[in-house]
Formats: sequence, C-alpha cells, structure tokens
Amino acid sequence: MVLTLKTMKTEHILIIRFSAMGDVAMTVPIVYSLAATYPNIRITVLSRPFARPLFENLAPNIGFMEADLKNEYHGVKGLNKLYRRLIAKNFTAIADLHDVLRTKYLRMRFDLASFNVEHINKHRSGKRQLCAPDNKKKKVQQPTSFDNYCEVFEKLGYPVQPFFRSIFGHSKGNISKLPSPLNTPKNQEQWIGIAPFAAHKGKIYPLEKMEKVMEKILENHPERHIYLFGGGKKEKNQFKEWVDKYPRCINVSNHLSGLGEELILMSHLNVMISMDSANMHLASLVGIPVVSVWGATHPFAGFMGWNQSNKNAIQIDLECRPCSIYGNKPCLRGDFACMNRLQPQLIIDRVNAILNQKANEEPA
Repeated sequence: MVLTLKTMKTEHILIIRFSAMGDVAMTVPIVYSLAATYPNIRITVLSRPFARPLFENLAPNIGFMEADLKNEYHGVKGLNKLYRRLIAKNFTAIADLHDVLRTKYLRMRFDLASFNVEHINKHRSGKRQLCAPDNKKKKVQQPTSFDNYCEVFEKLGYPVQPFFRSIFGHSKGNISKLPSPLNTPKNQEQWIGIAPFAAHKGKIYPLEKMEKVMEKILENHPERHIYLFGGGKKEKNQFKEWVDKYPRCINVSNHLSGLGEELILMSHLNVMISMDSANMHLASLVGIPVVSVWGATHPFAGFMGWNQSNKNAIQIDLECRPCSIYGNKPCLRGDFACMNRLQPQLIIDRVNAILNQKANEEPA
C-alpha cells in the first residue's frame, strides 16, 4: 500500500489597509481580537510604514509588511511588483479593509488566482443619507468601522467577537523609554492631552475657544499639566505660542520622535481632548477616555473611537449636521455654527467629570 502525504497549508490571512492613520488605527482592536480568537493562524497586515508601531508587538501571530506606495510600489507597475511579493507569502485568505483603487487592483489579481478574497462594505448609501440636505437627511447610526471590519472576517470564515483593552495590554507603556522631561512618572499630577487640529476645517474647534478650555482646565489646579499633540508647521507655531504663555503646557513634538513614543505617553494621560481625528483613535488604543469634539462630522457615521462613551462626544444639534463624512466640504451656512456655537464650558465640564471620577477611583 502506498501512502500519500498531503501537505496542508498553514492558514495565513493578508489584511490590507493603507490609510489614513485613524482608519488604520481602527483596525487594531479587530485584528488583535482575530489573532487572539485564532492563535494558530498567521496574520500579516499590509499598510504604509507609519503604521508599524500599531502592530509589531500586538500578538505573536501578527506580522507587519510595509508598502511604500509613493516610490517602490507606485502605479500599476509598482502594484504588480507588490502582488508578486505577496503571492510568494502563501496567503490563504485576503481581507481588503480599504476598498480603494489600489486595493481593488490587488484584489482583482488575487481573485483571478482563485484566492479566498473579501472586502469591506463601507455602507456609502447610508452615509450619503446621513449627510443629505435637511429635508432628506436621515440621522441614523451607521455600522461602525469595527462592525464593517468584523463582517469581512466573518465572510472569510473567521467570525470574531471584538475584545481589546490596549496595545499595552493591562499595563501602560514604559515611560522610562521616553526622553527627558517626559520620562518621569506623574505621581499625583493629572495629565491632559489636547490634539486641537484635524485634516479639515470642519473638524477643528476654533483655536481661541480651545485656549479658553486650556485656561479653565489649568486655573486653580497646579497638579494639572497639558500635553499638546500635533506635528505640522501650523501646529508647532500655535503650540509655541501656548507653551510660552502657559508654563504647564508641553509641545510633545519637541521631545518625542515617532508614533511609538507618542503612544507610550498617551497611555499615561488621564484624558485626551481631540477632534474627530487620528489622535482620538490613538488614545483609544491605549485605553484613555477621549473628550471628542464634533462639528461638520458626526459619531453616527461610525467613526467613534474604540470603546469610547457617547457622553464624552461634545456636539450641538443643528439640522444641517452632519454635512460631511470627513469634514472636507464648505459650510453651506457660511458660519461654521457647529463649531463656533459650541461653548468651551461643555468641554471643560466633561473633562472635569472624567478627572474627578478617576480621582475617586484611585486608592487613597
């Protein structure tokens, strides 16, 4: 009798999500949950180089692969080169969590090669209705990005129930790895992060109002320190003005280099104040409560940070809201009332409530 040995392929899932920072960050809780639920499968996340710190120590069966889409893998020729590199990895399933032109092309190549391929449903119709003119608008909660990512894996045959606390597990990042003066434990201090910028004007709280928030948070509270997050030229100029004016403010970008260090510092905050932006999602990944400020956009679009409470979402009701999913459209009213009418005290009260709650929870 002749015995034939059949080599079984190790199950290996390729997860594709190239951008943007916030959207890639939102994959983390689901990718972690997938890896923990199926510890015997291999998982490779394909993304841009910036995302490596989000995944490299997430779980033993998760790997990360960089794709430089501006140079090495630019254009159709570059995507073909990337596909040849991917095909050599012996993947058994492909999860496209992006569904843009580049990923559609890669998906087509895998489809033609008879791979098990699924892609995200972004529920564009529901989002269009959410942002429709006042008389046609349907303010209904859309499936979250987390829901949409889970759906892809279920279609591939890997149903997953999300469970995730922090990329640092049940602890904090190792603050001793940070440069001075950010490497000292806070003891009895209260650390508040503020990320006042976003990619589009419709998502940015007026800076003069944000300064009022800072003033009131620091007023009569010598134990409080503010850490400013953001690294663009405009941000740095504004932060310099605030740091010069308020001695207990620190511009994080002057001291830290890279996303990994920022995540360590974020994990030690008591609370983060953020726009609907990447920093909301990054703070969420280290288990920090976020007071999020919403203007042209709305949590109903499905982009609230992981495990964040709706009561910490600061917004006002206007018939025109939301007018945009991404905050990139001009204000039809012309006055950005969604942000300009939002009073600083709403943010201050929510921050104080979180700080007081945390103080009461800490052992005497």
